[in-house]
Amino acid sequence: MTQRLRTAGGALLSLLALLVSMLAAASPAHAAVGLRVSGTDIVEANGSTFLMRGVSHPHAWYASQTTSSLAGIKSLGANVVRVVLSGGRWPANNAADVANVVAQCKANRLICVLENHDTTGYGEQSGAVTLDAAVNYWISVQSALTGQENYVVINIGNEPFGNNAVTPNWTQATTSAVTRMRNAGFQHLLMVDAPNWGQDWGFTMRDTAASVFNADPQHNTVFSIHMYGVFDTAAEINAYLDAFRTARLPLVIGEFGDMHSDGNPDEDTIMAQARARGVGYIGWSWSGNGGGVEYLDMVTNFNAASLTPWGQRIFNGADGIKQTSREAAIFGGTTPDTTPPTRPGTPTASAVTSSGATLSWTASTDAGGSGLAGYDVYREQGATDTRLGQSTTNSITLTGLTPSTQYQVYVRARDGAGNVSPDSALVTFTTTAGGGGGGTCTVNATTQSQWGNGYVVEVKVTNTGTAGITGWTVKFTLPPGHTLSNAWNAQTTVSGQSVTARNVSYNGTLAPNASASFGFQASRPDGDTKVPTDYTCS
Repeated sequence: MTQRLRTAGGALLSLLALLVSMLAAASPAHAAVGLRVSGTDIVEANGSTFLMRGVSHPHAWYASQTTSSLAGIKSLGANVVRVVLSGGRWPANNAADVANVVAQCKANRLICVLENHDTTGYGEQSGAVTLDAAVNYWISVQSALTGQENYVVINIGNEPFGNNAVTPNWTQATTSAVTRMRNAGFQHLLMVDAPNWGQDWGFTMRDTAASVFNADPQHNTVFSIHMYGVFDTAAEINAYLDAFRTARLPLVIGEFGDMHSDGNPDEDTIMAQARARGVGYIGWSWSGNGGGVEYLDMVTNFNAASLTPWGQRIFNGADGIKQTSREAAIFGGTTPDTTPPTRPGTPTASAVTSSGATLSWTASTDAGGSGLAGYDVYREQGATDTRLGQSTTNSITLTGLTPSTQYQVYVRARDGAGNVSPDSALVTFTTTAGGGGGGTCTVNATTQSQWGNGYVVEVKVTNTGTAGITGWTVKFTLPPGHTLSNAWNAQTTVSGQSVTARNVSYNGTLAPNASASFGFQASRPDGDTKVPTDYTCS
C-alpha cells in the first residue's frame, strides 16, 4: 500500500493431508544464518518454525509514531511488524534510522520485516523506482542490518510492478535483485512481493517463483502475495495457496484487508486458510491510511486502545492474531517440539469404486504434542496435486481416480510442529471398471465474468436420464493460446488444449433431473474474446 494507497493492491495439532504425484521428501533447511526457509516453512536459527502474525506500520510517513506503535502492536499479540521504509521517494530512512527501528522491534520482542516502499506500482505510478534501485537502498543501510539476521527479514520492494508491462519483467528483475543482495553479502531471509500491485492476478509470480527461488544461492527467499479485491472468493484464495503448496515453495500473505476499493476481499477465508495451512500473514495496516481507504486503519490515531472494526477482526476475531500468534523463540518463546509422531496404522481401503476410495487407519500418537497427529497422504499413480481436509483425521476419501487402475497410497503422520513420522504406512488397491450408473447428462456453460486476458466459466451438469448416476465427466477444448488457471468443484486434467473435468466426492451422485456445477478460470491473449464451446458430458 502507498501512503494514499493504491487501487489494487502448538497447542493443537493440525492436519496436513496432501496428495502429490510422487512421494517427495521435504526440502532441507539450507545453509543460511538466522531466520531461513525450510521446505515451505520459515524457521529460526534453533529450527523452531516461525509463523508470521502481524501488521504493517507506516514508519516512513509517521516516524514520530513508531515507538508507541510497536509497543501497541506487541500488546495486542503480534509477533511480527512490517515496517515501511523509503530511500527517497518519501523522506529517506538512513542507516541510523533503520538501526533504531530494528532496536525498537527487538525491544518489543517483534520480528522486523523491513520493506522499501519506493518500488510501489513501478511502471504505472509516477515516482516509483526499480527493484535495482531498491537494492541500492539496502546496500546503503547494510551496516544497520548486518548481524541482525535472527531478527530481520528484508522485503526488497513493496508491490514492485503495477499492471503495465515493463522490461525487465518481474521474474528477471526479482531474480536480479535477489542475486545482487546475495553478492552484496546479505545473509538475511529475503521476501519478494508479487507484481500487479502485489496481487499477481496475471499469475506471473505463481508460475515463475521456482526460478526465482532457485536463483538464490542460499534458497532463502519467501514469496509474498497481497490479497485485496482480486481475492474476494474462497475459490480464488484456495487456488493460489494450493499452487504454492503443490510447488513446495514458501509463501506468506504479506498484505490484506477486510475491504478495499477494488473489491471486497474474503478476509475470513484468508485467515482461516492461513491458520489451517500454516501460512504467515501480515495485515495492512496499523494506522495513518488516507486517500479514501481510511477503513484499513486498525486503530484510530495510532492508539492501541481504540480498535476499529478491522482492528477488532484481525486482532481478536476467529483465526486472528491473538488466537494464533506465538512469540519468536529467540525472544523466549516456547521450546520447539522435535519429537516425531509414531507411524500410523496400516490403512484399509473401503468403498472402492471406479473413481474413488475411502482410506482409514489407526491414529498415530505424538509424545511431543497432544497425542493425535495429522497426516500427509501421498498417492502414486494417476494423482492430481490436491490437498484434502483441514483438520486432524485418520480417514480420507480419494476422488478423481481412473477406473481399473492400481494405486499405492502412503500415509505419514505430521504433528503441529512439523515433525514427520520416520516411516509411512502403505495400502494398495485397484479401482473398479466402468463409470456411472446408467444415466445420461447434459452440460450448460455460462461465462460469468471476463476481463482483458481472462474469464471465469460456470458449468452446470444435469442428469437427463431416468436412472441415477454416480459420476460424471465433462470434456471441452480451450481455444488456441488459452490456459486453465484453476478450477473448483471438479478434478481437472489438461492435455494440450483438451480439458477433462470429473466430479469430486460430494457432487458426483445425481438423481434424475438433478444438477451439479463446477467452475474454472482461464487466461487468454489480450484482445481475444473466445471462450470454450464444445462441452460434452458422459
